[in-house]
Amino acid sequence: MYAIIRDRGMQYRVEQGQVLTLDLIETAEAGSQLELGEVLLIGDGTTIKVGSPLVRGASVQAEVLGMRKGDKIIVFRYRNKKRYRRRTGHRQRYTQVKISAIITEE
Repeated sequence: MYAIIRDRGMQYRVEQGQVLTLDLIETAEAGSQLELGEVLLIGDGTTIKVGSPLVRGASVQAEVLGMRKGDKIIVFRYRNKKRYRRRTGHRQRYTQVKISAIITEE
């Protein structure tokens, strides 16, 4: 069984047992349970249930594994002929979750 969920404007296709990297969730602690309630579609190989816009009574349970940082991105600003150069870096923070269950209303 799989589901397509929406989390803060991003859509993900998830299955049970899958490890997923989401944008940082400040309130989530490692080891805690998280409920992702915006389920757009649920499929089990033979039937597909499409929501309008959400599937009624469906949710996805996930366990928070921890926080991690993404790759470093270098931002370089430069102005031609003006001796202006600025080099800064950025590392985006993410929350890693493991999908534990896909719940339907059936």
